[in-house]
Amino acid sequence: MSPATTPRTTQIFCASTLYGVATLAAAIDSDLFEEPDRRVLLVFNNSATPETTLPLDRMPGFEPLRDHFDDVLSWNEAIRPFHPGSWTPRPDDIPLFERYLRLLWNLGDDRVELAMESIQVTPALTVAQMFTGAPIDVYADGLMSYGPTRNKLDPLVGTRVRRLLHLDLVPGLTPMLLTEFAVPAQMVPTSAFLKVMTELTATVSSLSSLPALPDNAALLLGQYLSALNILSAKEEEDLHVRMLRGAVARGHRTVVFKPHPTAPARFSRALETEAEKLGVDLTVLDTPVLAEVLFENARPGLVVGCFSTALFTAASFYDLPVARIGTESLLERLTPYQNSNRIPAVLADAVLPDLEDRKGQAPIPADELNALITAVGFTMQPQIYPPLRPAAERYLSKHFAPRTHRYFRRKRLTSLGLPGGIPERLAFLPRNATARRVVRRARALKKVVKR
Repeated sequence: MSPATTPRTTQIFCASTLYGVATLAAAIDSDLFEEPDRRVLLVFNNSATPETTLPLDRMPGFEPLRDHFDDVLSWNEAIRPFHPGSWTPRPDDIPLFERYLRLLWNLGDDRVELAMESIQVTPALTVAQMFTGAPIDVYADGLMSYGPTRNKLDPLVGTRVRRLLHLDLVPGLTPMLLTEFAVPAQMVPTSAFLKVMTELTATVSSLSSLPALPDNAALLLGQYLSALNILSAKEEEDLHVRMLRGAVARGHRTVVFKPHPTAPARFSRALETEAEKLGVDLTVLDTPVLAEVLFENARPGLVVGCFSTALFTAASFYDLPVARIGTESLLERLTPYQNSNRIPAVLADAVLPDLEDRKGQAPIPADELNALITAVGFTMQPQIYPPLRPAAERYLSKHFAPRTHRYFRRKRLTSLGLPGGIPERLAFLPRNATARRVVRRARALKKVVKR
């Protein structure tokens, strides 16, 4: 009888952005993953129409990242014709689909380990559910990891997460994501990430796909917020024009606009019209490259955006001057309140300088930032993080002032019985059973009268 053989280990790294793959490559280079028998990069294309959008493994600069993996596979191809953002198998079909994927990807009986972003939603959540026994490492692709878990995660998934890997985008701030499962955070070294970015930039430059950009120009970052239904297309155009005017007011006569890869061409045309009026030399960058490539390739004199992660890499990793604009009105527009873009918007508003230098916009002191994000995180997801209530109460009782009003909604604070809601002498009402019963009865009577 032959002795039992140990199954080989295959690590599957799931990614939907080039920035995410760069983070994974930096983590691999830093030996944050044990050496497996096989490493696979599983590419997600989550755009509204994936058939017309360039997948990340065909974007300029991907080649040096490819070398970190034995194979590159496509989730879109595996589940075609379904869209990765909406398709999930029926629970009874999960074992069948796992067998299908093991056959399709030559996994056999391999021990699978997963590394993924955005585990709370499809398609990452779908992959996690497919491989039911696989341990999971979550990595942060941006600022959302500093906020709460977006949805209540099934314990069958959440308890399998071993750690949260993240870049030090906001020095001194601790990520909140998945802390309800006591998942520890582990930092990916900045030096490793910058090394990956240098290699990526060299590849893009060698392909001659990046036009020559002027040094010391103001770089404007587009995010295509209208696609997220946060702003209308007209409002987003106006925001870009404000960016341009703000940069010009700071003395910049040369401006580079990096639109979101899927943004419509009219965004650029509105800026071109305004630049002509102001007598500004404007370059619109059509090549789909990471903003960090521009930081490496031509050092900007100012980086302007709304709440883009690139603002924080520019400030923390490249020591570039940055400014934010539009965050105050954006915070009012984000719906529902627990929208996962809220924490990135709060961080941009709280940490970065205001482009238009308005009064009352000074950055929040660094020693208050953790407490602020904890309070906002609790108000966003109180059912997931009930132990954070005392911390939220302490922060709001001391710091709920004109500068921090925009981060909270009074209606939300009132419903949670927190300082800043209704007057303190009535604070018992939201949690008072009798008061709730009276309100329900009044609402019922009101409906009857309307009939």
